Amino acid sequence: MTLNELKAGQSCKINAVNGSGALRDRLLDMGLTPGTKVALRKIAPMGDPIQVTLRGYELTLRVDDAKSIEIEKEA
Repeated sequence: MTLNELKAGQSCKINAVNGSGALRDRLLDMGLTPGTKVALRKIAPMGDPIQVTLRGYELTLRVDDAKSIEIEKEA
């Protein structure tokens, strides 16, 4: 499952950040590292972007970027 498939209010744990080059490096630099807990806060009215909470701060991501983040839903 990937981060873009979550519904608002759900939480997950990041398993892997796929991709290569600058995009992957940028995602990792923003704190989206394996093992990090993430909660999906909001989805824009048109569906893009999404807002997540992780490590005590809010982060807005494009849906295309969220598709490269593999997650595991929390029970």
